[in-house]
Amino acid sequence: MTTVSLNRLLPIEAGHNFRELGGYQTTDGRQVQWHRLIRAGALGQLSEADLALLAQLNVTADIDFRSPTELEAAADRVPHTATYHHEPVFDTDRTESSKTNAELEPLLVADPDSGARHMEVTYQEMVTEPTSKTAYQHFFAHLLATPSDGAVLFHCTAGKDRTGVGAFLLLSALGVDAKTIEQDYLLTNQVNEAFVNELLQHFASAGKNETYVHNFRSLATVSPRYLNATKQAIATHYGTVNDFLTTGLGLSAGDLADLKQLYLI
Repeated sequence: MTTVSLNRLLPIEAGHNFRELGGYQTTDGRQVQWHRLIRAGALGQLSEADLALLAQLNVTADIDFRSPTELEAAADRVPHTATYHHEPVFDTDRTESSKTNAELEPLLVADPDSGARHMEVTYQEMVTEPTSKTAYQHFFAHLLATPSDGAVLFHCTAGKDRTGVGAFLLLSALGVDAKTIEQDYLLTNQVNEAFVNELLQHFASAGKNETYVHNFRSLATVSPRYLNATKQAIATHYGTVNDFLTTGLGLSAGDLADLKQLYLI
């Protein structure tokens, strides 16, 4: 199992949760190549220095999992080396990452577990909804089409849910062990800890009750409970993760071998 730490973060000035998937060990003793696979939050506010860094890494594909409304509100700033691909996982943002606090209010005050239950359902839908499966199917097609000297960047708004499931599927396809994949997924909580705690303190100071604060934390963080909901949906509808990759997303044995050839050393 590979050690997962914050040194995977890229030094992006005006973006959030940009990090490397390189260096992860596979169960057959290989390793994910560095500077080839990048998971991230939104690209709409990137600085010129940020764009230069991504160009230096030779990002050739920018894959955007956000909904059309999110894209309309804040289009990606794309490095000159990259081609932009819009592959919305949902028609609207079901992860709630782009919603205002007023829009979230009914969910936040329902009951103490409403936020977590909502995320569980959303994570199940990411592998059962036709639009979601199409988005991840196209994601793998872009990965397979990327030249061996190019990097793929994939993202949503917060870089934690739609991107997290994308990373889970990709690292699974490459043969990284389940524990390392979960730790990479949970790294978002360390990246976001100070920001989330500041928001929660603000809500508490503004008089929001414990249920509101607890549910907001559930929406703003990631949890093994959410990723397990994805795994359970896969087990129920397909069997193994590999079965989902082949039957659900249409990847052939040759495709999976080509992915490993492209992204492992």
